[in-house]
Amino acid sequence: MNDNLRWCVLIPCLNEEKAISQVVKSALRLSVPIIVIDDGSDDRTPDIVGAMPATLLRHERRQGKGEALRTGFREALRLGFDAVVTMDGDGQHLAEDIPRLVDVGKRFPDHIVIGARLLHREQQPKGRRRANAFADWGISWACAQPVADTQSGQRWYPRSALDLVELDAENFVFEAAVLIAASREKGLGIVSVPIASRYEGSFRLSHFSPVRDVVRIAAYTLGRLIHYGNIRASYNRSRAQPLVIDDSYSQRTV
Repeated sequence: MNDNLRWCVLIPCLNEEKAISQVVKSALRLSVPIIVIDDGSDDRTPDIVGAMPATLLRHERRQGKGEALRTGFREALRLGFDAVVTMDGDGQHLAEDIPRLVDVGKRFPDHIVIGARLLHREQQPKGRRRANAFADWGISWACAQPVADTQSGQRWYPRSALDLVELDAENFVFEAAVLIAASREKGLGIVSVPIASRYEGSFRLSHFSPVRDVVRIAAYTLGRLIHYGNIRASYNRSRAQPLVIDDSYSQRTV
């Protein structure tokens, strides 16, 4: 296990003035660099982040989550980081879960690690749960390996995944595109760490549309399946292999 990896936390956000302060404060407790990418917010989000000891990168106009992540990836590459952890700015993800993702990422060096919302799934809205299940099925097929919670924004990306920064995919499609290209072109595995589903409280309505964005992701995924070919073999591989889930922390006494 490589304990000398340099990594940072990337937080893409848009109009998160109610949550962003606590999100960044919690991430700062990890004592690693924090990079916040503001995607053209028109509320107090950039002012709040600008007063904190974190790097703030701003888009003058909204360009979508994909471009926010792309901006963060480019900055991480420019600064020479070996990996990044991403988390959303709305408070749905806990910074306390990040050390688990980092530990698994170090033990599985050729893998993307997903904080998969497998715990307390009854909190997920039914429509969102169905959309996520459909996305998992299709993206796993395109990856030719099973993936749990393909829509989770809390992830560990190793350097080889960051190198996919210029993929031609926008908005929420970008995260799916990275999973697919990392699997098919980089030979990376995908391992999931169970985290809680958190939909209670004062989170604002998700920027993710269960209809519009699922259609976009499905169209992109179908295009990738056709591009790579061997469609039946890809499906069989996605179904034959077991999900890789590292649940070791649930076995430990903290």
